[in-house]
Amino acid sequence: MSRFALAVSAAIARVTESALGPYQTAVVRIGFAATWLLFLLRELPHRHELYGPDGPWSFALAEQLITANGAFTALIWTDGRIWFELVYALAVLFAVLLLLGWRTRTMSVLFMVGVLSVQNRSVFMGDGGDNVLHLMSIYLVFTRCGRVWSLDARRAERRGDRADRVGPVLWGVLGLVLILAWLGGRLDGDVTVPLILWTVWIAQAVWWLAGRITRTAEPRVLLDVIANIVHNGALFVIMAEACLIYATAGWYKIQGSRWQDGTAVYYPLHLDYFSPWPALADALSASGVMVMLVTYGTVMVQVAFPFTLFNRRVKNVLLAAMMFEHAVIAVVLGLPFFSLAMIAADAVFLPTAFLRRLGALAARMPGPRKDGDTAVPEPRGPENPESPENPEQTHVGSAP
Repeated sequence: MSRFALAVSAAIARVTESALGPYQTAVVRIGFAATWLLFLLRELPHRHELYGPDGPWSFALAEQLITANGAFTALIWTDGRIWFELVYALAVLFAVLLLLGWRTRTMSVLFMVGVLSVQNRSVFMGDGGDNVLHLMSIYLVFTRCGRVWSLDARRAERRGDRADRVGPVLWGVLGLVLILAWLGGRLDGDVTVPLILWTVWIAQAVWWLAGRITRTAEPRVLLDVIANIVHNGALFVIMAEACLIYATAGWYKIQGSRWQDGTAVYYPLHLDYFSPWPALADALSASGVMVMLVTYGTVMVQVAFPFTLFNRRVKNVLLAAMMFEHAVIAVVLGLPFFSLAMIAADAVFLPTAFLRRLGALAARMPGPRKDGDTAVPEPRGPENPESPENPEQTHVGSAP
């Protein structure tokens, strides 16, 4: 067999036998769940004006726009204040549960529903980070993002062979809600979100039945292979999306005259809307050399980053630079949620060794622990497909 054939065979085996990047997808899950949770809590006093019945974007305008573009939002089902409060509270709850990694497959779907429901109610609210969060909430549905650093992983280690009762009940309740929404015509419009909801709901049932009814392991192994392929494809899309964001941003900046002459960074520092700390902005913009270096440096980092993925050391340096840049943007320009969303997207490129050391460091922090707890759970390996360390194989709430 030729070397090319061996390489292709090894690549296919790698994609099908394991879910790649378990630590990276866990960090992305935690990052976006935390970003959305902090945003909802930050805007809690202003929720009625931003997304509710008291906002300038009235229910009639939202209904007209949703009818035209077919976008999904549960907040358009009725204009009642109680319904709005319930959806907003559930969006907060789903973000918390996804952050903790409880029933990650189910919570990733409900997290997507919460994000789309709130954002599509008032599409003109946001600072750019909402677009990233919007897309990533959909991509997370297709990942196996709860295999490490989650309550699912901890429960899988402790439960052993005990039957799961919460998963089937959760599946039944959510299925009833889905059927009622479909019969009530609430899922009309674009078919993307309803198709995702129906597919995941049916896949959960198939996954559970394959593990309880069949006498052999082949059906579960086949479903596990399909889940790995879907996960790895979604992981690739997340990485491509992050690269596309930086590449397009960098190339569009090159075309701007202010970016070409090195003065572009100066102007947003003197806009009242982007100056929560005027004294700090004035100090940063006082030096023309500093402004020029930051302007040109931003363009070079954004344009070069997608090309550095083939060189691990250079990629890690630019990745740290971009994360630091977003942290500065959060403080200086007053865009914390945009920066958090971009940092969460950047986290998909973090080295596995670094994330493992970070997890080990977090596990050594003082806190309540019981004897026998595993500090850093290991992801399931391809040589042991039935290992209880794969939490998404143990209950209906976490189908492939």
